[in-house]
Amino acid sequence: MRKLTALVFAALAFAAAAHARRPESADAQIRAVLNSTAEGWNEGDLARYLAAYTPSATEMGPDGPRGGVEVIERTMRNGFWKTGRPLQQLRYEHVVVRMLGRENALVTGQYVLTGGGRPDRTGWFTTVWTRTRRGWRMIHDHS
Repeated sequence: MRKLTALVFAALAFAAAAHARRPESADAQIRAVLNSTAEGWNEGDLARYLAAYTPSATEMGPDGPRGGVEVIERTMRNGFWKTGRPLQQLRYEHVVVRMLGRENALVTGQYVLTGGGRPDRTGWFTTVWTRTRRGWRMIHDHS
């Protein structure tokens, strides 16, 4: 009986340890990176905002997709960051992560810009993510 009890406790301890070491889900990892973009934005740290993109990421422009993270940076600097930092605070709402296999995901949601003595601005976005060596990163942004 002692051996059985010891075996049960050992199995429970092993299960608890395995559960504690379980990595975050892809959904949680993607949301964390997405939230880091809003944090970077709100702190006026454009590099942190852009860190969520792969170097070859594309954005949807008025004439179709255009690419490279440097193009996305230029769009931000010429639009929202004209003064060197954004005029409004950013947050995301209604975020849905849809896995497209194990290595890719489609993320949709709403961005909300508030404050700065300006009217609130909102819009819907769709982003495509891929798992990289640096973690989950955006490969396309349609905002």
